[in-house]
Amino acid sequence: MVEVEVKARGELGRVREALLELGAEAQGAGEEWDLYFNAPDRDFSKTDEALRIRVRGGRGVLTYKGPKLDRRSKSRREVEVEVGDWEAMRELLGRLGYREVTWVRKVRERYRLGAFTVSLDKVEGLGEFVEVEAKAEGPYGDLLDEAFRLLERLGLAPEEAIRTSYLEMLLQGGPGR
Repeated sequence: MVEVEVKARGELGRVREALLELGAEAQGAGEEWDLYFNAPDRDFSKTDEALRIRVRGGRGVLTYKGPKLDRRSKSRREVEVEVGDWEAMRELLGRLGYREVTWVRKVRERYRLGAFTVSLDKVEGLGEFVEVEAKAEGPYGDLLDEAFRLLERLGLAPEEAIRTSYLEMLLQGGPGR
């Protein structure tokens, strides 16, 4: 599965208004805590991969993200598995030699608009961001073009899209490109 994703900085109140005007459906809001790991056999920062446990509402999801697939977006192959006991998964990964890198903490509001999930994120230490995401089984170019058009309809400039992950931004000491 490919996660098609574009992200930009944005004033969340204005973007929320634009989403509602476009007929987006609110999907909920809450805190998300992402704990990132590095592998014992390779450095994910060099291979452009990611492994994390996301904790939301006491539940966990283990996610592997492959390298970015293009030069315009954050689109990647992604595998997700629900984890009943995220703390046990954390221990398991540690016993296998995976090293904890850091936590990324955010408050996220999610909206659904057509094929897309739009997330309004307040990321601790980084600020406010908008993510436009969709899932693709095969070629994703058309879906990516649609994601950029939606970003524009939300009042955000596609040329201002950020390819840097929240993890990379935090490790680099601030917002990136």
